[in-house]
Amino acid sequence: MKYLLLMNFPYGKWNTDSIFTWPEADAKAHIAWLRRFNEELSANGEYVTAHGLAVPDEAKIVRARSDGPPEVTDGPFPEAKEFLAGYWMLDLESMERAVELAARASGAPGRGGKPLNMPIEVRQMMGGPSSELG
Repeated sequence: MKYLLLMNFPYGKWNTDSIFTWPEADAKAHIAWLRRFNEELSANGEYVTAHGLAVPDEAKIVRARSDGPPEVTDGPFPEAKEFLAGYWMLDLESMERAVELAARASGAPGRGGKPLNMPIEVRQMMGGPSSELG
């Protein structure tokens, strides 16, 4: 089964507490941890892909309109409390394994080497449409 581990970050803190504001040594330690984590997942045959995403100010929200071109607005909604900072797509045996890995990812080192304890949302990916749908 494939799972997404979605790394969320507080929207109001991205420009003061994100990796872009850490001392260089802390940012390098975090990236090294992520690489080791991904290498382990790959060696276990669980890794599919992983990506960090651009900062929220570079996001676009697009909505189709029935009366013309789509509506395009900048960034996440102002009321958003968190934004998607990155994700892993993994091929795992169970939800329990996904939760185990999400807990490890949540505790990745941050500023000063302290665990980030950031929320990681775990979502199982749906398969193709069921035969009942046609």
